[in-house]
Amino acid sequence: MELTLALGIGVLVGSGVWLLLRPRTYQVIIGLSLIAYGVNLFIFSMGRLRMNAAAVLSSGTNVNPADYADPVPQALVLTAIVIGFATTALFLVVLLVSRGLTGSDHVDGREPH
Repeated sequence: MELTLALGIGVLVGSGVWLLLRPRTYQVIIGLSLIAYGVNLFIFSMGRLRMNAAAVLSSGTNVNPADYADPVPQALVLTAIVIGFATTALFLVVLLVSRGLTGSDHVDGREPH
């Protein structure tokens, strides 16, 4: 499970960095999104991966915190997903306006010769 998660994070961040280095604006935006997804997955995994564990603590018993997942990283990731979606939508609008004004979607605004 941990190996699959680590490989998933590595593939997301690696693909995001590769796209971030591309010359077109749309590829840069998608690369930033992939890096954000990789970071979200990493933060989510910091809350401990627990399988077949109860989600709610039972009252009146001795509780071992190691048996439960930490809910704080889950809340942080949920908030980051919402903010990331809004930021990506804003970037796409800026991309469309920039392309309309310059006639190019290159990062530096001009086509290579």
